Amino acid sequence: MLASVREIIKRTHGALPAVLVFIGGIIAWEVAIDILKVPEFLIPAPSKAFLQLVNRNINWPYHFWVTAYETLAGFAVAAVFGITTAYMIVHYRWLNQLFYPYVLLAQIVPKVAVAPLFFIWFGFGELPKILVAFLVAFFPIIIDTTVGLKAADPDMLDLMRILGASPYKTFIRVKLPAALPHIFASFKVAITLAVIGAVIAEFVGAERGLGFMIVRAQSHFRTDQVFASLFLLVVLGIALFLGLVLMERLAIPWYAKMKRLE
Repeated sequence: MLASVREIIKRTHGALPAVLVFIGGIIAWEVAIDILKVPEFLIPAPSKAFLQLVNRNINWPYHFWVTAYETLAGFAVAAVFGITTAYMIVHYRWLNQLFYPYVLLAQIVPKVAVAPLFFIWFGFGELPKILVAFLVAFFPIIIDTTVGLKAADPDMLDLMRILGASPYKTFIRVKLPAALPHIFASFKVAITLAVIGAVIAEFVGAERGLGFMIVRAQSHFRTDQVFASLFLLVVLGIALFLGLVLMERLAIPWYAKMKRLE
């Protein structure tokens, strides 16, 4: 318990410089806006943007939750399909030749161009936004998981074959543990991309969510509300990223310890 407390204190001290830089930047921004008399419709003072977060005429928690739900749903679908596809690519070579070109094609096609089609095909509900978030997050999960599954120790694989282990046991006891660091690394990239995908979809067509709030505020030249929405998007992205970091430490504590020793 004492070691855990010390670790938390150590990491808090490590984050202190970044926090101080952030606070200093906000103060400098506020002072610069006041001195230079920049019009509010161009760049608002941070205080004006933060005041919008307590504006009772805007249901910020609701819009925040909508974007968070679309992000998490798209990420969850991407995680399931990404890991499954990576497994099939590694273990069935003919599927690698069949699937990989389409996986690459899905990554190359601009998501902004695909989003309007999803709204035409599936309406203006949550599904098109989840699909865009899924498409954006799908590719890094497949790539990193494939690399991780191929990174298993050859000696351990030979040992499992000598012991007559089934492919399932070999996967669970050797390949999956070796792939978990790569999988969580892909998750941390994919979750931030899923936020971007959800917002892109909300730009195209939505009546709620933080992306919708940005578009609406932009049409009224309310840059203070735009910056308030951007702040909440940053909070959402950081919270989801840190949640995955915590999950990684709980799922593979040995890997976290190994990184600290490096």
